[in-house]
Amino acid sequence: MSTRAKEVVRNFYQSDLLKDEEVLERFFDPEVVLIWNSTEGLSILHYGDLASFFSEIRRTYDDLRVEVSHILEDEGHVTVRYKYYIKTIENPDEELGIAHFIAIWEVKNGKIFRGYQVSQPVTENDDTTESYHKVKV
Repeated sequence: MSTRAKEVVRNFYQSDLLKDEEVLERFFDPEVVLIWNSTEGLSILHYGDLASFFSEIRRTYDDLRVEVSHILEDEGHVTVRYKYYIKTIENPDEELGIAHFIAIWEVKNGKIFRGYQVSQPVTENDDTTESYHKVKV
């Protein structure tokens, strides 16, 4: 019995990227391609690029937390909206929201095979801050 695409993606986001060095191997197909639009422009990442990226995250951050607000599945494609929070090695007592993401993942044979991701850094007008929810009438 194969794992549903939504479960694969959900399990990836619930994994401990900082402590579990097998996350990439467990959740991503060796032929994975991630097409990522960010403030830096367009990046196309393959398995080796993701391995380097995850390694850099482990080296840089003391803690990493993801907050998923939406996760939707449609015929093997999963769309997820989320925000990452970090604690740096230099300042492990302060948690900072760093970026918002929306990703569409294609899952094949129980592994993430292709991804399309858009991200932007957190700003003062962040929609998850308390001030955003205090609407003046």
